[in-house]
Amino acid sequence: MEVQSETYPKVAVVGGGSFGTAVVKMVSENTGLCHWWMHNEESAAHIRKYHHNPRYLSSVAFDKGSVEIFTDINAAIEGCDIVIFAVPSAFVKEVLLNMNAGALDGKLVCSTIKGIIPDENMIVGEYLREVVGVPENHIVVITGPCHAEEIALERLSFLTVAAIDASASKKVASVLQSHYVRCTLSKDIYGTEYAAVMKNIYAIAAGMCHGLGYGDNFQAVLISNAAREMRRFMKSTCEGQINIKKSAYLGDLLVTCYSQFSRNRMLGNMLGKGYTIKSAKAEMTMVAEGYYAAALVAKIRKKQEVRMPIVKAVYEVMYEGKSAKKTMAKLAQKLT
Repeated sequence: MEVQSETYPKVAVVGGGSFGTAVVKMVSENTGLCHWWMHNEESAAHIRKYHHNPRYLSSVAFDKGSVEIFTDINAAIEGCDIVIFAVPSAFVKEVLLNMNAGALDGKLVCSTIKGIIPDENMIVGEYLREVVGVPENHIVVITGPCHAEEIALERLSFLTVAAIDASASKKVASVLQSHYVRCTLSKDIYGTEYAAVMKNIYAIAAGMCHGLGYGDNFQAVLISNAAREMRRFMKSTCEGQINIKKSAYLGDLLVTCYSQFSRNRMLGNMLGKGYTIKSAKAEMTMVAEGYYAAALVAKIRKKQEVRMPIVKAVYEVMYEGKSAKKTMAKLAQKLT
């Protein structure tokens, strides 16, 4: 029986990973009922029986009847007002291809994805608008600074909810915010998403330097340079004035570069310790979106002629097989 309050919109969450699990926790606690689609049938069966995700954030327990699990994407989103995508960027097209024509019509389509759509080399918001045909005023971007692990622990966390239409961002924020989650509203759907993509590249750089033995003093210089580099990129790519000091930009950059929960920092740390990119990716259980983002941002950097030595260095290590030690030492000479 559905116990969802009529004051809340009906929500479907697409994705069974750590952030998808965190979003389901937030939504189900607020609305009383959340539709949850996941690809893995075994995990779906486990959650139906035991009310927690066996693979990600397993400490999070869902109240009985507050979550309805689906492995059929069309059944999951049918009748919902809001659809929140929380799958790795590499799988977005596959998920969308399994949807019926018009399945997203009239719905707010939200992305928590901090990555690039392969082949098209687009951020998710651009892909939803230009390829999928979602109206721009129905696109909502959900960014940090926020790690799923701290949502699970109910540590005070902040989310940025960006939409061109303020009523859309308010509606989405209403199903996420709580005593431990605060939402800041923004109209910058593309800038916030580009920032969320870029901070993963800088987290890889921070991880590399940590793996190589650089200390906190150097990390502070690296990240302050990263913030200025991000600002130059955003100025050349995004329309309008962007305040890089806001939490959606600088805050997200800081938490991703410094946090123990950052999978991109983890990837960089392994590269700094001498792993090849192939072996580092094989050892990780979660997707590090910064790997794919580095290729796109490096391409845009060349086209726009933006000076971005940190992005260039990360790209050279991951895609050109250059030594992390030598590349980071060379990069250090360019930082101020």
